[in-house]
Amino acid sequence: MRRHLYLLALAIHFYFVVAIAWLDVFSLLIRGVSWFPSSLEKVWSGAGEATAAALGQSLDNSNAIRQTLTTYFHCAGIDGGYGFFAPAVPSGAKLVFELHYADGHVEYELPQVNGHAAGVRLTTLLGYIGTTDYEQLREVMIKMLAYRVWQEHPSAKTIRAVLGSISQPTASEAARGSSESYTFIGAYDFNFQPEPNASPVP
Repeated sequence: MRRHLYLLALAIHFYFVVAIAWLDVFSLLIRGVSWFPSSLEKVWSGAGEATAAALGQSLDNSNAIRQTLTTYFHCAGIDGGYGFFAPAVPSGAKLVFELHYADGHVEYELPQVNGHAAGVRLTTLLGYIGTTDYEQLREVMIKMLAYRVWQEHPSAKTIRAVLGSISQPTASEAARGSSESYTFIGAYDFNFQPEPNASPVP
């Protein structure tokens, strides 16, 4: 009995992995970044919608089933990474910090990492920040990164974080000489300095 339960759990997990991988493939085909004719885009769109529905993504964001599935996808690590390789590199996000000082001058900083592995994780994090629909969560994640920058530059009066999306050209666009494009997403202002009359934290 226990063996059958393990096999069932493995089959369900494998189903989710394959379905999410196909969802990424269909999203690329819908964008027309393959050699397939554009007349098939409706077919890919229908297949993508069916796959999304099978993964519970057609349900409302507040639906308990969708929230449970999304939590499982995040915890199992099967909700990202499958669309990185050919036929196209996915869009990414770019985060720039503007450090404003009391004397009026401004400096610019990018998120800093200490190694290659941390750089890969940062790239993934920025991708999640750029694609999340929950604005409060996005602001909290950006604030955590901004706080790390402020620790390196404590004399900065305010820090403005500017978030944008970087879109890579398709194969046909690159052949015509097109380069990546940048789309502004939002700007967030943070002040980590204590108020002049604030009591010191014990």
